Amino acid sequence: MRVVIAHNAVDDHEAPDARDVEVQVDAVAAALHALGHTAVPLPCSLDLALAKRRLAELAPDCVFNLVESLDRTGRLIHLVPGLLDALGLPYTGAPAEAVALTSHKILAKQLLSAARLPTPAWIGPFPADAPDLAAPPETPPGAQWIVKSVWEHASIGLDETDLTLMQNATEAAAALPERAPRLGGACFAECFIAGREFNLSLLAAPQGPQLLPPAEILFEGYPENRPRIVGYRAKWDPDSFEFSHTPRRFEFPRQDAALLERLGALALSCWKLFGLNGYARVDFRVDGGEEPWILEINANPCLSPDAGFAAALETAGIPFQTAVARIIAAAGRKGG
Repeated sequence: MRVVIAHNAVDDHEAPDARDVEVQVDAVAAALHALGHTAVPLPCSLDLALAKRRLAELAPDCVFNLVESLDRTGRLIHLVPGLLDALGLPYTGAPAEAVALTSHKILAKQLLSAARLPTPAWIGPFPADAPDLAAPPETPPGAQWIVKSVWEHASIGLDETDLTLMQNATEAAAALPERAPRLGGACFAECFIAGREFNLSLLAAPQGPQLLPPAEILFEGYPENRPRIVGYRAKWDPDSFEFSHTPRRFEFPRQDAALLERLGALALSCWKLFGLNGYARVDFRVDGGEEPWILEINANPCLSPDAGFAAALETAGIPFQTAVARIIAAAGRKGG
C-alpha cells in the first residue's frame, strides 16, 4: 500500500512544538515500512492547490494525516482533511468535521455541556465567534480562572505569565482582550479545577475504540504558589523545572478503580459524541470531591515516541507498529 504522510510544513527556525511533527513523521514512516507499506511524506502549506496536484501525482491508497496546523495556526487544522474528503481519499484519524469541532475549544465545551458531559465553566471566547449552543455550567463560589487559547494546542501561549490564575470572573473577562494576541488571536477563560490531571487515550479496534491505560500527570515538588498546570515549558523545555517535575504514572491504588472507570466511560462518550476515529486522547481534571471534568478532546494526538499516547501504548503492551496498522485499518471508517 502506498501511504502519503501529510504533515504541516516546518523549518529549522520554528519552536520545538512545531518541529515535533517531523519526529512523528519519522516514527510513522518507520512503522509503515516495517508493515510493508510505501511511505511518502507530504509537507502541506496554505497552497492547497499544490497539495492537490501532489496527491494526484502520488496516487496514494491512504493518507496518514499528521497535520497539526497550517501557516502556524491551529485555526486551519481542518483544511487538509477537508481537502482529502473533497478528493475522495481515505485518511487516518478524525474526520474534518471532528477536527474542526474539537479544535475550537468553546464549540467543544458547548457540545459537551449540551450532552450533559462535565466540563468546567467558561467565559468568552474573545473575539466572540461561536454560537450559543449551550450555557456554561454553574461556577462554584470562589472559583479561580485560567486564560487559554481557543484554537492552539500543545499548551501554546501558556508561559509563566499566562499561568497566573485570575481570582474572579470579572478579572478573567477583563484579561481576554489583552491576552488574545499572545494566544493565537482568540482566547477564553476557564474555571480552574484544582486537583489531579489525567489523560485517557483511545485506539481503534475491530470491535470499536479501545481504552488504553489511564495516565495521571504528577506535579512533584511544586511550591504552593505555583499552579499545578501543564504549561508550555512542562511539555517542551527539557531544562525547566516543570519538564522534570511533571512525570506521568500508570499505576494506581485500588481505591482509584471507580474513578478510573468513570474517566474511561467519559472518554468513550467523547469519542462517540464527536465522531472520532483511529486514535484520540481526552484530558481531565479531577476535583477534591473526585468529580471529573473534561478539559479537552485531542483528535489525532501527538504520535512522537516520547509523548503520552506512545507511553499508553507501551503500558498496554501494544507495539507502536501495531497501533499504526490499526489506525490505517480504521482510515475512513466511521467510529473506528
